[in-house]
Amino acid sequence: MKNNSETTDAGTIPHDEHPIEVSPYARYILILAAVVAAICGGLYGYDTGIISGALLLISDDFHLSSTMQEMVASAILAGAILGALAAGSFSEKYGRRACVTLVSGVFVLGALACAFSPDVWLLIVSRVFLGFAVGGSTQVVPMYISELAPAEKRGTLVTMFNVAIGLGILLANIIGYTEREAWGWRPMVGLAAVPAAIVFVSMFFMPKSPRWTAENEGMKRAIIELGRIRTSKKVIRKEVREMRENAESADPRNRGWKGLFRPWVRPALVAALGVAFFTQCGGLEMMIYYAPTFLRDAGFGASSALMASLGVAITYCIMTFIGCLIVDRVGRRRLMLIMGPGSIVSLIGLGIVFAMHPAAGSVGSYLVIVFLLLFMAFNSGGIQVCGWLLGAEMFPLSMRGQATSLHAATLWGSDLLVTGTALTLVQLITLGGTMWFYAAVNLASVVFIFFFVPETAGATLEDIELALHEKRFRPSKGQTRIVSEDVQEEAAA
Repeated sequence: MKNNSETTDAGTIPHDEHPIEVSPYARYILILAAVVAAICGGLYGYDTGIISGALLLISDDFHLSSTMQEMVASAILAGAILGALAAGSFSEKYGRRACVTLVSGVFVLGALACAFSPDVWLLIVSRVFLGFAVGGSTQVVPMYISELAPAEKRGTLVTMFNVAIGLGILLANIIGYTEREAWGWRPMVGLAAVPAAIVFVSMFFMPKSPRWTAENEGMKRAIIELGRIRTSKKVIRKEVREMRENAESADPRNRGWKGLFRPWVRPALVAALGVAFFTQCGGLEMMIYYAPTFLRDAGFGASSALMASLGVAITYCIMTFIGCLIVDRVGRRRLMLIMGPGSIVSLIGLGIVFAMHPAAGSVGSYLVIVFLLLFMAFNSGGIQVCGWLLGAEMFPLSMRGQATSLHAATLWGSDLLVTGTALTLVQLITLGGTMWFYAAVNLASVVFIFFFVPETAGATLEDIELALHEKRFRPSKGQTRIVSEDVQEEAAA
């Protein structure tokens, strides 16, 4: 009698229950899914970046004080915190793909609501609603991509989200510089509804997260989803084995919010949330939102200030793209430690030049631009590349939805803190003093990363969870990756 099963390293997989079929287009489906999902990052970048050029027009239209300008700019961040927290529960219950679909729909409605707001208060409310999509996207999209991606490509594919953020910011600044007088601010903010609608439709055809599917719909369905995005049956068997072992060893006490605060998870919680805090509080978002305002206050004309803001966006875009290409080879921890000191020095230099109150057209005014762009290069090419990635890969599956919610809420809460206080801080300690303050924050981030953040490059999501259980989740001298020594030797062979 014929044995209708196949014995492999993954265990016994009956053909009639779990047949493995690999799509000939798997490689392209994986890339396409990552690109479509990452467009949500572009929407986040555009919706947050467009306020840089639009705020001057909105301020003139509604006669806003500096406090009201802060409220308009930061309203989207308040919504983002709520959206990040809400998306975690939704993505756990209904799936990552369904959550990305919902987020893109909210992007459409939020962008249109902002464009048609008749007064500043409705604009603020609309930007809070739009923030639900922004926060939700930062919670679910990196997690969705990380659960689709193979370990060796996870860093590159997840950081496509960061690249898309950069492209969105760049597009926002190009439109803000070239079309703001011709268009006005309403078409500028409403334009985001178009790509959001494209993502909404496209997500119905994208694969589900295999790991979420295995936990909620069964291994048979998870194997089907893996077959859509993996090019080898051997690779699928290995991932199935890891997912099975993970499921069999799962402790019900480790699920959800309760599990997130168990002692063995604490090192990941500290590392991921700490990097999230420093990602936003290092000053980059402040530069994106307020660079034209700072430069205009420093004596630059409106046109020159917007041109410099465009340079900021181009630098962010280029450096996140480079970071995307090298983060898997260089490593997350090493990249942040290499680039961090450059951010510190650039902000110190920027503070010195601002304190000298350079006249427009002087050498000092050009140094402002040089130090500003250097800061953007070091910060966006380092911690900005890794900030979103670490939250998507450090946490165990049983609590990943809640963990990424908390991670995204930390990112947006930190961003809200910076954006809502930046202009006030400038008034209290001057523009130069503000730059020195953020230089100190960047110094603290380098120290934190050195002592608390291990290297996760090259490790599967299951490797990282095992390291947490075995208390190996910590930086150590000469560390290259977090996986155990026997796995490193196998990979080297």
